[in-house]
Amino acid sequence: MSDIAYVNGAFTPLEDAKISILDRGFLFADGVYEVAAIIDGKLIDNEAHVARLERSLNALRLESPVSMGEIIEIEKALVARNGIREGLVYLQITRGAAERDFSFPEGVKATLIGFAQKKNILASPYAEKGIKVVTAPDLRWARRDIKSIALLAQVLAKQAATEAGCQEAWMVDADGFVTEGSSSTAFIVTKAGAIVTRPNSNAILPGCTRRSVLALAEQRALTFEERPFAVTEAYDAAEAFLTSASNLVLPIVEIDGHALGDGVPGPYARELRALYLDFARAL
Repeated sequence: MSDIAYVNGAFTPLEDAKISILDRGFLFADGVYEVAAIIDGKLIDNEAHVARLERSLNALRLESPVSMGEIIEIEKALVARNGIREGLVYLQITRGAAERDFSFPEGVKATLIGFAQKKNILASPYAEKGIKVVTAPDLRWARRDIKSIALLAQVLAKQAATEAGCQEAWMVDADGFVTEGSSSTAFIVTKAGAIVTRPNSNAILPGCTRRSVLALAEQRALTFEERPFAVTEAYDAAEAFLTSASNLVLPIVEIDGHALGDGVPGPYARELRALYLDFARAL
């Protein structure tokens, strides 16, 4: 069976899916996207993802070609048509195809595309052994809270991680504070047992998995602090972990060659991953 994609109102084999070379997403990165996890054939935390998509669209004054309710139906159809039990669904909305000009075009309908991918999320080997992180300068624009398709800085950071034998990059601002991962939210756990992550602002993307994990931590009466933390503090942390839709919760065992704790996944990361999996399967 061919993979099935969605392009502007039609489901089509992935190999036949096409958009115009004049699409503003291609020419200007003028668009937004969302990614939601699929577990047991169900979309996880999807209400939060759709709300964030709508927020990003509003921030860019970009009108969706369909309602948010129709977005959800398209996602569900992609999951069903591709027979995916575990993986990801991706949606992207751009300002559409028009003659190349920086100003917004008039009378142009936005482009909406989507596809789904199988991925081993639940039994990821990194959940058991942890991942390694390298730090990199944060080169992005000022509105990082918008889930923009302009991801070149993240691509460069992720490539730096790959070349360093790591699985993720933590981006660092000019003052030496961690903003977030190239495709994830960054957390540390202090030796006093406090879970620390940067507060939401224009400096970071408001992570949907982040939000749910903090809610689960609060339910378990775990201490957490929303504040910036420096790379130097991270080196000395008891443990660290990341959250994202594509990885849920993953422990971090090394940052820039500095082993954390005993160099193995810590108890907080393990507990929060287990709690999140229970939460996801109960949806």
